[in-house]
Amino acid sequence: MSPNDKAGDTSGAEYGGGAAAPGDSSPRTPTGTHPPASHRNVAAPTITTDVPARLDRLPWSRWHWMVVVGLGTVWILDGLEVTVVGNIAGRLSEHGSGLPISSAQVTGVAAALYVAGACLGALFFGRLTDLFGRKKLFLITLAVYLAATALTAVSFSSWWFFLFRFLTGFGIGGEYAAINSAIDELIPSAYRGRVDLVINGSFWLGAIGGSLLSIVMLDTDIFPMNLGWRLTFALGVVLGLVILLVRRSVPESPRWLFIHGRGDEADRLVTSIEKQITNEKGERLPEPEGEITIHPRKSIGFLEIGRTVFSRYRRRAILGLALFIGQAFLYNAVTFGFGAILTSFFDVSTSHTGYFFAVMAAGNFLGPLLLGKLFDTVGRRIMISGTYLLSGVLLFATAWLFAAGHLTATTLTACWCVVLFFASAGASSAYLTVSEIFPMETRAMAIAFFYAIGTAAGGISGPLVFAELTESGVAADTALAFCIGAALMCLAGLTAAFLAVRAERCSLESIASPLSTAPDT
Repeated sequence: MSPNDKAGDTSGAEYGGGAAAPGDSSPRTPTGTHPPASHRNVAAPTITTDVPARLDRLPWSRWHWMVVVGLGTVWILDGLEVTVVGNIAGRLSEHGSGLPISSAQVTGVAAALYVAGACLGALFFGRLTDLFGRKKLFLITLAVYLAATALTAVSFSSWWFFLFRFLTGFGIGGEYAAINSAIDELIPSAYRGRVDLVINGSFWLGAIGGSLLSIVMLDTDIFPMNLGWRLTFALGVVLGLVILLVRRSVPESPRWLFIHGRGDEADRLVTSIEKQITNEKGERLPEPEGEITIHPRKSIGFLEIGRTVFSRYRRRAILGLALFIGQAFLYNAVTFGFGAILTSFFDVSTSHTGYFFAVMAAGNFLGPLLLGKLFDTVGRRIMISGTYLLSGVLLFATAWLFAAGHLTATTLTACWCVVLFFASAGASSAYLTVSEIFPMETRAMAIAFFYAIGTAAGGISGPLVFAELTESGVAADTALAFCIGAALMCLAGLTAAFLAVRAERCSLESIASPLSTAPDT
């Protein structure tokens, strides 16, 4: 029995054929009966290939680790960026920092511009990623990030700082679209869930590093006041350059190549990967099962992308929106106000909030790390809905304890660690979900759209609502902000319980047939 024969499955058909998934209005085309072949031209411009099946049946290898390090570690930089800026806000506003800016401008204007840049960068580079390939764009977006971060480090005026915070976000937003699409197309289906979750969860490794780094860099006994904060940005550039060197070895997605008519190139690339893995393992690879026939197309128009995502796959679009908005509000509105809660309600010194945040960030990373495998074994629907619902319920409990005055800074941090252990796995699965449930030709654009909508909702409306409720200094008002985040997580969990696609161990082509799939093949 194939993975798609599970009762109640909504993932679609095997390699380009079969019945449509519930809620997806377009019928699937039947799978062809061609004899096994690595790749051949059937009738121009039709291409039949087994490249997807060959990639999915590969065992885990050093080559896959190279992909993970080259592509996935950029999330650490994102976590470092966000955390460092939050922690250095007070220092930047001090006389002698070398920058005429206020703390409110750093955490307000600069943060909003970073979020706006990330949203626009995701949409801009997401479209280019689908048009020109994964590799070109994941090199370009990292270069944009590096240049913008380096220029942030030499800021001499507030307008310069604002401009390059926007461009740093612009590059990071592009990374989300280019990297998630490339990773899902290169990682075997049996490992796709856990790898995607751990990579997206590695944001919190950067957050831990940013928290601890800011403690050292802002120590005026070690670095002058106008130098320490600049060196934190410079370190991000150094780490980015190391990632760029590794990333140059990551190839183009073979799936993107054959969809764009470069089938021979895709075949040679997969053959090279197979040879490396065979030499490493010392044994023959299993035979691939299934092939797909497509009509190559250079590009897909915006109208067709829109119809595909919001009409043909409308249930999946609802799922993506629910997951992204829920997790984005929780993280942008609640957790990033964690320092303000500690200082306002528990009299924790601003110089010590980094320690509490580092502990909380560790809980965030452990969730995807320890629960990730279950998304490939227990399954997407149970794990996505379960992590969202459980984190929402636990957050409601935390809100009640906080409002009743039963928590200290330490116990509140412990509660947040437990809540975010599950919430982080759920949030990471949102990126996994939208990157695997839409057709190949729309993948990067779909990731970009849902990321932009979720980030805008959580990064703009969330902090505004949260700030309004917490500035009063009344515990009940802050608890209400917790409850809003908890309610959105529970709502997303219920949506996933009904609409989540059972994509575990399934090929991407079986979850959503490419738009270029040839009919009657």
